[in-house]
Amino acid sequence: MTDTKTYTLIDGRKVATEIKQEIRLKVAERKLAGKKIPHLAFILVGDDGASQTYVDNKVKACKEAGFHYTMMRFADTISEEKLSKHITHVNNDEDVDGFIVQLPLPPHISVERITDKIRPDKDVDGFTNRNFGSIISKVPLLMPATPFGVMELLRRYDIKTEGKHCVVVGASRIAGAPLSMMLVEQGRATVTICNKYTENLEQYTRNADILLVAVGKPGLITAEMVKEGAVVIDIGTTKVDDPSKPNGFSIKGDVDFKSVAPKTSFITPVPGGVGPMTIASLLLNTLRATELRHP
Repeated sequence: MTDTKTYTLIDGRKVATEIKQEIRLKVAERKLAGKKIPHLAFILVGDDGASQTYVDNKVKACKEAGFHYTMMRFADTISEEKLSKHITHVNNDEDVDGFIVQLPLPPHISVERITDKIRPDKDVDGFTNRNFGSIISKVPLLMPATPFGVMELLRRYDIKTEGKHCVVVGASRIAGAPLSMMLVEQGRATVTICNKYTENLEQYTRNADILLVAVGKPGLITAEMVKEGAVVIDIGTTKVDDPSKPNGFSIKGDVDFKSVAPKTSFITPVPGGVGPMTIASLLLNTLRATELRHP
């Protein structure tokens, strides 16, 4: 099948830029009214190149949105106890509205224990148990950033979820699990969630009105696994060797875009789809955290 370009490409970069502009206007209004300006803090442990790039992009987004920000860097030899003390300090700093502990952390530090120490009302990643659980409440607090970004893309492209069959492939705490809950609670969809133990995956994906994939397995979803006219949201991002690129690698999604796209009505690219929305969601969560504590 040839690519007839009959589908709509969901442009995450464009939507993220629009969101940042909207946030910037709200921050400017708060400043004029003498209200608190959002302040986002970052904790970066070690010198992992990818983590540094992610944090740099988040700092850039803070500048674009008019936020205050603080960067805290620590060597990868820092003990869990010392890192916990720094988190307590940020928790108690009333000028900081939200903060992020950039993952991954060194092996000797427990991600679960560190995440559990973050104040829920400052947890703009939406990882704490309280924020995760609030997804099924009538008034969600700070939602996990990547699923929040996906829901915002669906909303802004006017993709209806109510009554639709959504199939989520991948059940991670960061993406698939909270996304499935948000699709049920906020999207009023019928949701099937698949994981690495699911047998005959294609029998589920072929029945999806909206297929959302977040497993980190490049090219997992092929054309024969998708029904005609489906909406496909590719959340996967994997770095693969690519000698044709100046930096020696490419970022690939979980969907074989070239073969799948012509069968879809809407599809996200990788990169440029869900990725930019994660940072935009962090900004939205930080603004919400500020508004809740400083109306």
